[in-house]
Amino acid sequence: MATPLDSPLTFSNVGRDKWWRSGFFASQTGYVLLALVALFVVMNFASPYFLTEGNMQNVAKNFSFIAIATLGVTFVIITGGIDLSVGSVMCFSAMITSMVMTHISTPGMPGADWFVHLAPDDKTVIANMPGLILLVSVLAGLGVALVVGLVNGFCIAVLGLSPFVTTLGMLSIVRGLGYVVSNGRGSFPSGPEANYLYTLTSGVVFGMPAPFIYLVVLAVVMAVVLHHTGFGRHVFAVGGNEKAAALTGIPVVRVKIEIYVICALAAGLQGIIISGWLGSAPANMATSYELNVIAAAVIGGANLAGGAGGPLGAIVGCVLLEVIRNGLVLAQVNSYWQQTLVGVIIIAAVLVDRLRSRMA
Repeated sequence: MATPLDSPLTFSNVGRDKWWRSGFFASQTGYVLLALVALFVVMNFASPYFLTEGNMQNVAKNFSFIAIATLGVTFVIITGGIDLSVGSVMCFSAMITSMVMTHISTPGMPGADWFVHLAPDDKTVIANMPGLILLVSVLAGLGVALVVGLVNGFCIAVLGLSPFVTTLGMLSIVRGLGYVVSNGRGSFPSGPEANYLYTLTSGVVFGMPAPFIYLVVLAVVMAVVLHHTGFGRHVFAVGGNEKAAALTGIPVVRVKIEIYVICALAAGLQGIIISGWLGSAPANMATSYELNVIAAAVIGGANLAGGAGGPLGAIVGCVLLEVIRNGLVLAQVNSYWQQTLVGVIIIAAVLVDRLRSRMA
């Protein structure tokens, strides 16, 4: 005969998580995915052109133009920081890449003899080593982004300055430097390897736009880093509780500097890709892009208080914004409504997450 002691113990104050706090719905990203699916369905009925192959390729290409930078900003937001300088870094990196490519592709310019020479007709410029001009130019563009990231990280992690104020100031500094080096005219990639840049940034791979392929690769790398490396665990720990992370021996200063460098490099790469697609790097390029980038990260589930976020949410947020923009165009609605809808979606996303937390 069984006795009470033989019966399994049960506790009335312990239970399973509510359905809206577990599984697919455990993060804000799940709700945004549902909203995205619903939006796809609505747009399919609203326009017969929405789900066509050509339009889907346009959507994939266009959201990729901010998604790579959004991955970088997501790193920063996970630690409880913010970076408002990403739009300016996009522009400056693109301009430096174009200007360096033009400089070293022009015979007679200082240092150009290392990279090019003239054909016997004295008119055709030939690269001394194929691919070297493009490589040096891209590294130059990423190099200035690296410097910006180091300065941001040093000011925030070492000097203790506010991330908002520091990166807001850097937004103005870098944008101003872009106007100074170009005299406000922007720059254009030129030389024997300019076509390489155009092919790598606006070409098609297996039927998909090249920027989308780069995005997928970088998102996979980010997922592995965040969830399967010590650095990723440190990033989440710093965002969850910076003081506790420091007490457990995590090098908080180094981690914060590294994530601002990652963010700046992602923005720099994004700018170079956009300039290749445009065929130029205008001085006003990527103006206010930082707002779209941060909005996409927050919509996708990155918590501005820190401790939450990931590549899937960043991509979903970018896709949602692009589908809205694309849908408004197809529906022949004034595109200025996009900014209004973006604001509404940000508030709605935060509200849903807050309600879900209160109901737990």
